[in-house]
Amino acid sequence: MTEAREVVVTGGGTGIGYAVAAAFLKAGDRVTITGRREKVLSEAAALLGAKYVAFDAGDPAEVQAALADLPGRVDVLVNNAGGNTDRTREAPAPGDLSGLADAWYANLKANVLTTVLVTEALRPRLAGNGRIISIGSVAAKQGSNSYGAAKAAVEGWNSWAAQGFGKRGITSNVVAPGMVEDTEFFHNTVSAEWIQERIDGTLNKRAGTVDDVAATVFFVASAGAGHITGQVIHVNGGAYGGH
Repeated sequence: MTEAREVVVTGGGTGIGYAVAAAFLKAGDRVTITGRREKVLSEAAALLGAKYVAFDAGDPAEVQAALADLPGRVDVLVNNAGGNTDRTREAPAPGDLSGLADAWYANLKANVLTTVLVTEALRPRLAGNGRIISIGSVAAKQGSNSYGAAKAAVEGWNSWAAQGFGKRGITSNVVAPGMVEDTEFFHNTVSAEWIQERIDGTLNKRAGTVDDVAATVFFVASAGAGHITGQVIHVNGGAYGGH
């Protein structure tokens, strides 16, 4: 019987992170979910049968403090924390460069620093032949202003991580979803017409689901994916084909 893996999923209380945690738990692995909202995390952990640790993955001091409660060995790290902070902030006025800088910093912190800080903090605990999987976005290829730029930075960092961790047999990959409807991501900021346009842009004419993404993450974490590293795996129904 295969030994249970220790899995950490950041941003694991809702949406894609929750579905990813559920997939590993179903396989018999031990899962710790993290996030900023303790109530959301505690409720999710109770439903899943997971452990949880509440902290802001973009804050160095909070990440450092959380280490005492995170697993001493990590076989799979899923960097899922993030999101488009522009969807929860008031847009800066035209010409407000200070406000524009703040908006960009917010997306860089939410998407890049969360990935970099947690991975670096857990570096000594990552098991040989382990897996690092970071959730990217089709926006890295198709725009979306500071959010797209932040996810593009995650792709650049992933190439570096794959090189640095490869000597220990650890793979590092990005799983990049297209539009996924059943999450908190859009915060009710898009219209039904906007969503339909994205569906029309897919080849299979449907939106993605959290389970689509979770299944891909689970495969990339498997023994069968041991020679896949430094890659961006797109899960978007062909809306972006890499050409």
